[in-house]
Amino acid sequence: MSLASSFYNAFARRNSVFFATIMGSAFVFSIGFNGATNAFWDHWNKGKQWKDIRDKYIEKDE
Repeated sequence: MSLASSFYNAFARRNSVFFATIMGSAFVFSIGFNGATNAFWDHWNKGKQWKDIRDKYIEKDE
């Protein structure tokens, strides 16, 4: 059995399953892509963001 045939029988044979597969894949991809770009941005701008320099400017109440 070929790969295309296996894919068709598992995911694309019924429209509802195909649609759910596409929506689930898009959801997982969006979460993964968002996390990766946020990690890259934080690494690229380390020391320049508010969360990194906040302690220098905010006085703590005692």
